Amino acid sequence: MGDPLEPPEGTPEGGSGNEDEFRSVVFDESFVRAARIQELSARERLGNNYQRATRPKVGLGPIGTLPRQAVALLLLVVMAFAAAVYFGISSPHRQVSPPTGNQLTESLVALAPLTPVTAVADPKHPFAALPAGYAEGTAGLGTPPGSATTHFTRSEVNRALDTVQRYLVASAMAPTTLVQGETGEARALVTPGEQAQYDDSVTSPRDDQHHAATGWLVRFDPGQVALADSNVQAKGAIEVAEADSGTLEVTTDHTFVYALRPAGTTSDPSVTLQYVRRELRFELDRTDLGSARLRLVDAVTQTGPTSCGAQSAGYLQPTLATAAGVTPPVPPAVDPADHTAPAWQVCGVLGQPAR
Repeated sequence: MGDPLEPPEGTPEGGSGNEDEFRSVVFDESFVRAARIQELSARERLGNNYQRATRPKVGLGPIGTLPRQAVALLLLVVMAFAAAVYFGISSPHRQVSPPTGNQLTESLVALAPLTPVTAVADPKHPFAALPAGYAEGTAGLGTPPGSATTHFTRSEVNRALDTVQRYLVASAMAPTTLVQGETGEARALVTPGEQAQYDDSVTSPRDDQHHAATGWLVRFDPGQVALADSNVQAKGAIEVAEADSGTLEVTTDHTFVYALRPAGTTSDPSVTLQYVRRELRFELDRTDLGSARLRLVDAVTQTGPTSCGAQSAGYLQPTLATAAGVTPPVPPAVDPADHTAPAWQVCGVLGQPAR
């Protein structure tokens, strides 16, 4: 390391070296340039009326000497860039890729009749004998007014409720869906991450708890069943909660009643009331709210009168009445040691609707 008294650029030519007695007070040009404080010139002191005889030099390491304004501007640019990167990464509202795979889990419960299935007393007014509480169409859905939650505004909750109600109508009330094989209207409301599962369920329905078309839709085989009345009666409720800070959870629980007759007949007096209870759980994040789509996560369906042995993955299989009545088959016995049959298959007994 050099002598601390030597100039930064070495001893000036012609100097007398360490023997020079004036070395401590004589400075060359390199000392002046390296100084942190510079003396103002006579013109600067007279022209600007400076009270100080010196001015500081602002340096930024190897960058060299910069004005204060330039340094401040540079710092602001760096801070703004850092803030943009941070909020871009950590923002809870950022859009994410929609989930894929088998999102929906389904369960279908057949409700078998224990007595002969009889036709309604008045085919022209098939719903006249229903217990109180049922209403026609959307009036029976019991959609509540939206109210804000901890992380979602009232407007966002209302958008979620509107999307869910539209799905309920498209999947369980539209005649085109019920008996004409239409599937596009409900599909349009399903998030893209579930559409592959939806399509597979419709084109290749199977009873595996994930790919039954009747988990997504209420539909009857148009070759077997027709609507005796295009109206659908319903009663139930809809509840809204938060699955997390970025996801709304909407749960619906409704009983739908359909007036059915055998396909290919127009004047058959035998009209059967088919009951279908659907308990569904939906999730909607802010991306779903913006696109008016939803994710159907869980679906439990009870339907009757239906034989316990009916294959209902593709279509619900009602037991229709005839003029003389139909004696239902005895529900089959279940062997708990038979592993060829899925354990989730469930059958119940259809009771009389409470009045």
